[in-house]
Amino acid sequence: MITVIGSLKGGSGKSTVTFNLAIWLQLAGENVRVFDLDPQATLTDAAEVRSEEGYQPAIPVFPIERVDDLNAESGETLVDVGAADMDSMMDAIAMADRVLVPVPPSQADIWSTQRFLGMISKRVNGSPGPDVLAFINRGDTHSAIRESDEAAAALISLNKVHFVRNRLGQRTAYRRSFSEGLAVFELDPRGKAAREFTALAAALYPHLLRTQH
Repeated sequence: MITVIGSLKGGSGKSTVTFNLAIWLQLAGENVRVFDLDPQATLTDAAEVRSEEGYQPAIPVFPIERVDDLNAESGETLVDVGAADMDSMMDAIAMADRVLVPVPPSQADIWSTQRFLGMISKRVNGSPGPDVLAFINRGDTHSAIRESDEAAAALISLNKVHFVRNRLGQRTAYRRSFSEGLAVFELDPRGKAAREFTALAAALYPHLLRTQH
């Protein structure tokens, strides 16, 4: 299955989510290929740090030139796309089985997600197209702040998107683990970030629950 992780806004956490999903899937015994189609190449940088540190499993990340090879092999394919290269983003979406959209809790990100959905619909041009899933990323971690709940309510109301209720919080563990070439559940297996990420991964890949370890 080809899963594109994308949005129109930078800083939504696409590369971090892709990196963590790639490691989670490998630990679940899946054959995983990862494509970095974002010119910023942040995902590639993190994978290189992981390789240099000798962490296993390694994350093979293919560059932009390999976008035409998305359908070359079986297994799980993850594609990190950025709006800086719209042609590659739209080409990947046209080939995808689903698009995963991390949405930070702000009105600007909700508007951006609406525009993104419109672009996806236009690109598939009436064909069924990929399933689109959206979830709250970098959400509030203080109970008195309600922006994440408000953003979730807005996402639920959008057409042509499946809202995933599992959310990731705004936690330093994600930034720290990513910069060290580790998944968040490798850095601190018992931490809140690890628990919420594995819950999200389980919701995205429920058929792998029996093999996850």
